[in-house]
Amino acid sequence: MNFASTSYEKETFQNISEIPKDLSNKDFTECIFKKCNFSECDFSSSTFADCSFIECNLSNIKVANCSFQEVIFENSKLVWVNFSTISNLLLSWEFKSCKLDLCNFNKLDMKNSSFLECTIKETDFINTNLTGSSFASSDLSGSRFQDTILNKTDFVLATSYYIDPLHNKLKWARFSKPDVLALLTGFGIVIV
Repeated sequence: MNFASTSYEKETFQNISEIPKDLSNKDFTECIFKKCNFSECDFSSSTFADCSFIECNLSNIKVANCSFQEVIFENSKLVWVNFSTISNLLLSWEFKSCKLDLCNFNKLDMKNSSFLECTIKETDFINTNLTGSSFASSDLSGSRFQDTILNKTDFVLATSYYIDPLHNKLKWARFSKPDVLALLTGFGIVIV
């Protein structure tokens, strides 16, 4: 598949591995990508609206000024992706059972984002607005939350997180036992 066109609508792309590395300035609307290998592709200034990525490899993709509107990522791998450069305009996405390791979501307005049953290791959420988002049943090992707005965010059944309540906003955030005790780590409290 050479992706020669600049616009795609209501198309399904399946089992594609021979993909050009430059996929910038493309518009995808209501498209489904299934079992595609987009590793190291450049999606800069592309728009994805009402699209789904299912069992895709999107590791080390470039997404500068890329737009994601009502996009679902399911059982996909997104490693080493610098999302901090995307367009915040109408940002709306959901990640289900994805691997999001070593990513950067810094300084994004990501209200109501969903990260359900994902592994999100060594990922940065610094100066990020995650109000109303969900990390339910996700593994957040080594991920960093600093000056992050986490009001009304759902961490129920999430594991391995460290969130300093003094350096993040947590009003009405939801946590479950026993992992909620990790919130005390920054206070030097020993629980026996």
